[in-house]
Amino acid sequence: MSYSVAVRALCEFSAKIGDLDLRFTPSPTAQEGIAGHRRVVARRDPGYESEVALQGEYQSLQVRGRADGYDPVRNRLEEIKTHRGDLARQPANHRQLHWAQAKVYAWLLCQARQLSTIEVALVYLDVDSDRQTLISEQYSAADLQGFFEAQCQCFLAWAQSQEQRLAERDRGLLALGFPYAQFRQGQRQLAETLYKAVSTGRCLMAQASTGIGKTLGTLFPLLKAMVPQRLDKLYFLTAKTPGRALALDALEQITEASAQPALRTLELIARDKACEYPGSACHGESCVLARGFYDRLPAAREAASRVAVLNREALREVALVHQVCPYYLGQEMARWVDVVVADYNYYFDAHALLFGLAQANQWRVSVLVDEAHNLVERGRGMYSASLDQGQLLALRQSKPEGLGSALDRLNRQWNALYKEQRAPYQASERLPDAFVSALQQCIGLIQERLNQAPVGLDPQILQFFYQALQFSRVAELFDEHFLFDVSVRNGSGKRRLATLCLRNVVPARLLGPRMTAARSVTLFSATLSPRHFYTDLLGMPADTAWLDVAAPFRAEQLDVRIITRVSTRYQQRHASLAPIVELIAEQYRSRPGNYLAFFSSFEYLQQVAGLLAERYPELPRWEQAAGMDEAAREAFLARFVADGQGIGFAVLGGAFGEGVDLPGTRLIGAFVATLGLPQVNPINEQFKQRLGRQFGAGFDYAYLYPGVRKVIQAAGRVIRGDQDRGVLLLIDERFAEPRVQQMFPGWWQTACE
Repeated sequence: MSYSVAVRALCEFSAKIGDLDLRFTPSPTAQEGIAGHRRVVARRDPGYESEVALQGEYQSLQVRGRADGYDPVRNRLEEIKTHRGDLARQPANHRQLHWAQAKVYAWLLCQARQLSTIEVALVYLDVDSDRQTLISEQYSAADLQGFFEAQCQCFLAWAQSQEQRLAERDRGLLALGFPYAQFRQGQRQLAETLYKAVSTGRCLMAQASTGIGKTLGTLFPLLKAMVPQRLDKLYFLTAKTPGRALALDALEQITEASAQPALRTLELIARDKACEYPGSACHGESCVLARGFYDRLPAAREAASRVAVLNREALREVALVHQVCPYYLGQEMARWVDVVVADYNYYFDAHALLFGLAQANQWRVSVLVDEAHNLVERGRGMYSASLDQGQLLALRQSKPEGLGSALDRLNRQWNALYKEQRAPYQASERLPDAFVSALQQCIGLIQERLNQAPVGLDPQILQFFYQALQFSRVAELFDEHFLFDVSVRNGSGKRRLATLCLRNVVPARLLGPRMTAARSVTLFSATLSPRHFYTDLLGMPADTAWLDVAAPFRAEQLDVRIITRVSTRYQQRHASLAPIVELIAEQYRSRPGNYLAFFSSFEYLQQVAGLLAERYPELPRWEQAAGMDEAAREAFLARFVADGQGIGFAVLGGAFGEGVDLPGTRLIGAFVATLGLPQVNPINEQFKQRLGRQFGAGFDYAYLYPGVRKVIQAAGRVIRGDQDRGVLLLIDERFAEPRVQQMFPGWWQTACE
């Protein structure tokens, strides 16, 4: 049995030494890199070969890849790299890695074409100035062969251990059994449908209510499919921390029940949550865990590879024993594990690690997207950006050396965008090209300063730089699926200031390629209806399969009452306070226990809670507050004890509206005092217009579907298991409308009052 490795992966393993150093950044985007490669190739002579497929062997190791370019007339192999900033300031270990890749490709080419010597060149293209720098060396085939074999020898022991582990893993997965005596109702149907989808290379959208065990029901069939479908990686993606915890728990159940010591799982978290030294920059002169990172990485990688489940705590423990950065150890281990549990952005973001690794290594991956209804808003957020003029004003007042004229020019272009604007908000379908050009000039100047003096740069400049960079990158993607808008406010004195936003409205064009690149992507949630809404906005392939799993619950388990005598529309909000308080008090008196009461805003929540406290001070209550940290959220949920009594007030669509599990008597009812529709404002009205133009149902896409989905998610907190009983009060006359009720779960039976 041979082990196959890409040239880039081989060299990143064998040729990286010294410090972790992110100072020669930010690197060009993937789009800029591709465009830069094309520009370099376009300037070459006729007969120049690009993307030359190559492969070779060393003992049991197969090495494969595509060389960027080869000029047969000059007998020159080229490794093309795009960059920003002064090339002289590139860290030496970055250059060394590039040379390693070029020399490995050069040997593979010499071997394939029987060449005795070859010129090897690094071609650096500055994407801002479009200037090329070519650095070349002449090598004999014998020297290159020696270099190639040295890299392979460095990698071979690791490859052989991986090969043995994967063989053991595959034997275990083929014998894998379900960790329980039987599937829950609906769970087998979900598992079988997902297995068929991945076997035929199709995507799947699965709507399945809470209570059937969706996490286990999706992970198990994918693990069973891993060997027959030759899957390299499974990605389990979540929107929130509780989803990651559920996935890790399910994986531990599977591995413990079937004794799977060779299966490797990794949890990835955000860099700011993993950082041990938040005040330090990511380079050896600033952070002790970055100093000599690549010299200590082999031992840390070896230790981490022996841990079956590298969750956040386990990864940190290994990293600190070996004095390396936990976050970047996690980035390394993503290459060597079988299952990765991470946030959506690790696969769907423009610079996503997991997607990038899958593409670079040509992995066959299958992706699970938990609570997938969240991907619409999260996807929009990944491809949107904003800039605030107040930040620019503060930066100009600090008079940063060498930036004054560029910042003034940017400010003039900024002012020109709203000079004639009389309304506070104005949207456009066109990109402000002159402004973007001035912004890019500022980015280039700050980049130069960053390269010259990476330590000690004013944090104010850095913050503006990274926001400007994101704005510039989103501007490159701008098309009919985006909005550009200007929001004007009054600053100090008579000065007006504007916030500029590039808003993604339809993320389908950007997310769709991520769906098709995988062997299969499964979106699952209790609320994926209407199907066409999510298909349209997420860019699902035309042959995507659909499954609506029947809920395991019975109508008698949940008493659903629609209160039509109360309106929660904004104009009637004040008049609704007293009736809602009386409904809550009456229900609580008739059946004391734990309840959740959901409202459309913190203001509305506080008004009702305050009146309830005034009229019924004896009723226990606790309230969600804006900006709660994790400890505060846990304290809020801890109040919901079994057989407890009290009312928790929460915001619909917030931290307690989904992903919260309060089974049995920990929660016996919920009040939802709003239809959940997004606020009517100029931004949402623009979304409605744009979505209406594209899909013919602007109000439904912008308001109705997102609103009712939040209601159903909140209601789903009440019934969590077969024995649960509870009540749901939907407070608003609009809940009685047929188009709203047709979105309700099929097992609900409603009664209007």
